[in-house]
Amino acid sequence: MASITLHDKTFIPFISSHELADAIQQVGHQINEDFKGEPVLFVGVLNGAFRFVSELMNTIDLQCEVSFVKMASYDGMNSTGEVNQLIGFNEPMEGKNVIILEDIIDTGNTLVRIMEEMEKFTPRTVKIGTLLFKPEAYKKSIFIDYIGKEIPNDFIVGYGLDYDGLGRNINGIYRIKE
Repeated sequence: MASITLHDKTFIPFISSHELADAIQQVGHQINEDFKGEPVLFVGVLNGAFRFVSELMNTIDLQCEVSFVKMASYDGMNSTGEVNQLIGFNEPMEGKNVIILEDIIDTGNTLVRIMEEMEKFTPRTVKIGTLLFKPEAYKKSIFIDYIGKEIPNDFIVGYGLDYDGLGRNINGIYRIKE
């Protein structure tokens, strides 16, 4: 894995696609164990979680549905502090086991907004899963049930995560070179 340049920034290799596959396999195994014999509605948060959701579905042995919401909170490399819902919840959730899937949880602002939206519904259970988690940046009290990998508070791209629209297609995760 060589360094890459996106727009005006250089990024260096951080997490290989093999490590990501192992983390996703682990999350899938835990979900299969927790919901053995029960159907689940997975709700991926776009745009970043599309690859995580896709790969996770290959590990799930449960009856499941998949849906997506689209939230936006970043401008370039910085969180705007505001979370805009671009595509809302469109699946019935009453009485269902719902697992919200994020590509990354850092500040937790998007997660708070999603949970506020979930209050409009009456799911049986709501769990949170993320491929990547930045414990140093997370200051919210919402419990995260499934964590693929904990990482430091670096700006990263790849595997669905972007820098100003670029980098989502990169296999593996790259962090910014300071």
